[in-house]
Amino acid sequence: MTSVSTRRATLIGCGAVALWALLALLTTAAGPIPPFQMTAMTFAIAALLALGKWLWFGESIRAHLALPLPVWTLGVFGLFGFHALFFTALKLAPPVEANLINYLWPLLIVIFAAVLLGERLRWWHVAGAVLGLAGAVLLIGGGGQGFDASHALGYAAALCSAVTWAVYSVLSRRFGAIPTDAVGGFCCATAALAAVLHLALETTAWPVGSQWLAILALGVGPVGAAFFLWDYGVKRGDIRALGALSYLTPLFSTLLLIAFGRAAGGWSVAVACALIVGGAVLAGHEMLVRRKPAGT
Repeated sequence: MTSVSTRRATLIGCGAVALWALLALLTTAAGPIPPFQMTAMTFAIAALLALGKWLWFGESIRAHLALPLPVWTLGVFGLFGFHALFFTALKLAPPVEANLINYLWPLLIVIFAAVLLGERLRWWHVAGAVLGLAGAVLLIGGGGQGFDASHALGYAAALCSAVTWAVYSVLSRRFGAIPTDAVGGFCCATAALAAVLHLALETTAWPVGSQWLAILALGVGPVGAAFFLWDYGVKRGDIRALGALSYLTPLFSTLLLIAFGRAAGGWSVAVACALIVGGAVLAGHEMLVRRKPAGT
């Protein structure tokens, strides 16, 4: 039986899933900004928001950043490592196939929760995650050209990005006593490392006009608040259900792109919708149903 506090934390974690659904739409609105430059800019915004919060409430910045080395290692490994590997995958492999492999991370979270944390997996957690994966394959894979061995390095990078995010999400639970404010420090480190890679590998392209608003929105939402909500959810919520529910991200993202005329709908979207929503409801049904106490 799921407690009220666990249900609440899981729903808070789902807020990250909703915000990440805006990522594709806002990224297209931001224009052709190089990926590491985009990462540096948006994570810098997220870090500045965290800093502003600490200053506003008179909190000690030093205390928020004085974290144990394993916590820093895991945080930077998760936020920076995931993005660096995923961007590498997009450069070395077709984006459709790379995205498909990357979206193994929700299923890996469900599996790693049992392997690394000893969480008890119920059949509905696994079944819901598998249904979500099937829906994501149908949703994303429609434009794919099939897997080509010549892109093996790109596929490997995409798989590593999926493993990185799943490991980060699951192991964050072991540091449940660390306040979620620590994510502000991780964002700062990620912005700095991304800036170094941008200067070394990319040509700067500054946004113009409304593109600045899109980048600001990215830094506040999908690349900002989302990581704080996710941290709270994986530490205190039902991480198995959160993993399966994460397949709602590609679905909501696609529906938003269709609504704004940047993608086309069709039967595959409808079937994918049924698979993902069905899997999410199955995996998270304990979040939706309040059981009556025994004897009432």
